[in-house]
Amino acid sequence: MIRTLIADDEKLMRAGIRLILDHADDIEVVAEASDGPSAVRACGEHEIDVALLDVNMPGGDGITAVAEIARRSPRTNIAMLTAFGDDRNVAEALRAGAIGFLLKDTGPTELIQAVRAAATGESILAPQITRRLIERHLLAGDDGAQAAKRRIDRLTDTERDVLGLVSAGLSNAEIAQHLYIGAGTAKAHISRILTKLDCANRVQAAILAHEAGLPTGL
Repeated sequence: MIRTLIADDEKLMRAGIRLILDHADDIEVVAEASDGPSAVRACGEHEIDVALLDVNMPGGDGITAVAEIARRSPRTNIAMLTAFGDDRNVAEALRAGAIGFLLKDTGPTELIQAVRAAATGESILAPQITRRLIERHLLAGDDGAQAAKRRIDRLTDTERDVLGLVSAGLSNAEIAQHLYIGAGTAKAHISRILTKLDCANRVQAAILAHEAGLPTGL
């Protein structure tokens, strides 16, 4: 079972997300929180696999909670809940250790799939928002771009192709389908890419790819 936390200051929002996730046989909502500090405590007390955190919460915002959860509960993968256009807060949350974000109007099927993906450590990045987010708030300057290119040069041609698709927001399955390889092979490529680039997760690798100007391959 995927042990899940829902953290949002709006009780109705928490109830709606729980109602959706309760329909999945492999997901169990084991805790709820209405603010950052209680979300941090819950992750430590309940061995949470996936934490869904609202970006804006009273008593300690979601961004602060991300950093604390990443430090105290490294097993927990964190996805942010956000409204469309809240780019700045999402960017800060990704820097703090979140593996992705979900819009609050995400459909039930997509929400369940996202939790399953997060449980495996796969980043949750809506393609229609990711490029704008990275370009506006996460890209380094010219010096950073050159440094990113040098790091990308460590990769093989195949790994560069895979990284380009990661930066476009594709899942492991979609990358495998695009490159006509097995899902396991795609996952292995991504693991090697993260190691070579010294990136903690796919989000950091995607940012690096954008900074280096790597084509997405789409």
